[in-house]
Amino acid sequence: MKPLILVVDDDASLRRVLEYNLLEEGYQVVPASSGEEGLRLFDEISPDLVITDMKMPGISGMQLLSAIRERSLDAMVIIITAFGTIDLAVKAIKSGAYDYITKPYSRDALRITVANALRFKGLATENRRLKSELSDRADFRTIIGASSAMEKVFGIVDRVADTEASVLITGESGTGKELVARSIHLRSSRQNKPFVAINCAAIPYDLLESELFGHVKGAFTGAVRDREGKFQLADGGTIFLDEIGELPVGLQPKLLRVLQEKAVEPVGGTKPSKLDLRILAATNLDIEKAVSEGKFREDLYYRLSVIPIHLPPLRERREDIQLLIKYFCGKHGERKVSFDRECMELMVSYRWPGNVRELENSIERILIMRNGDTIKADDLPEKIRSGASNSLSGINGNEEVIVRFPDDGYSLERLEREAVVHALERNRWNQAAAARFLRIPRHTLIYRMEKYGISMPGKSG
Repeated sequence: MKPLILVVDDDASLRRVLEYNLLEEGYQVVPASSGEEGLRLFDEISPDLVITDMKMPGISGMQLLSAIRERSLDAMVIIITAFGTIDLAVKAIKSGAYDYITKPYSRDALRITVANALRFKGLATENRRLKSELSDRADFRTIIGASSAMEKVFGIVDRVADTEASVLITGESGTGKELVARSIHLRSSRQNKPFVAINCAAIPYDLLESELFGHVKGAFTGAVRDREGKFQLADGGTIFLDEIGELPVGLQPKLLRVLQEKAVEPVGGTKPSKLDLRILAATNLDIEKAVSEGKFREDLYYRLSVIPIHLPPLRERREDIQLLIKYFCGKHGERKVSFDRECMELMVSYRWPGNVRELENSIERILIMRNGDTIKADDLPEKIRSGASNSLSGINGNEEVIVRFPDDGYSLERLEREAVVHALERNRWNQAAAARFLRIPRHTLIYRMEKYGISMPGKSG
């Protein structure tokens, strides 16, 4: 894709000459006749490079540089100045400009300075990517667990990592789905290629298609240049589609075509471009239910879930909680801190609706607010103390069920009957779905329904 250069100069003739020379070198150019217009265009088009004259009425080149640097420390700016004001150009460089060109300038000087600036920007971008990759490798260590549930997850990751199979990672929010996706990428032959993550639920619908697949110049208002989407940026590596269950139905056929053909067509484009990448996806929704309700395409679901991995909630792997607490204390620089027995029992028995993410946030708060190096029950947030001591809470999706235990005891049969009724009601009396929700075989559910005389409202038992 051709680099986009914003040219800002109040002198129309000089601006046109500069624009012509840059177009001849193969760049895309957007002209601006004032500092005010240049700043507005900078916000709209995010150019790869800005070339601005130093002396202009209104917003000067120096003021424009300052405003651009406030918006983006990575922005590349070249200043054009008269020979007698080189001291101002030096001042501009100290303020963040990449370089300067003195008037009158030769075409070769312009060509070399622009090429060097864009090359420098490319190196800086690659350096940030490599640092990010190193950070991602360090973050993988936060997938901690010795429970049988997590050992099962680790086993699947080891087997599928160095394959090309699509993987669908399911689990509640905060269970570490992106960490598992990064682990798969880092254990694959694509580990030195890009890992591009996108949250399908965080981008407005009217922008999502362009964000995923890119667009060509003129495809819509504001599309002043060609732009690569996340799929093109991930070429050669891995793309991770988080919250895939939130992908609008209208975009699902296009994603299916990308999966089938391994090619992507930008918005407004006519020519698909071939891609070499692996697709990983994740959701905290009941995706099978979404398929049955017509909210998610069945063929797309099967394409994405060649290998399904389910991450259990923290309350189903309580034996990992102490390991995670120890890790997060070390991560926040407090390796000497310990938890007394009562405190640890409360931490382990709490249901952790936000899972590992909530646990880390709670540990950080506890470490800040603690009274000493031994953490006691009084140091814990109230919700953990009360939630662990006298309640049993279950989280599924956005719904929370809390059963309070009275001091004189509670009927186990009543608790079991309420759990069965809740599972059936939540799954609209679909017995197979309710059985999966309760993690029991369907015949066991039917037996419990007969035992407690449970039947769908409006039907006889």
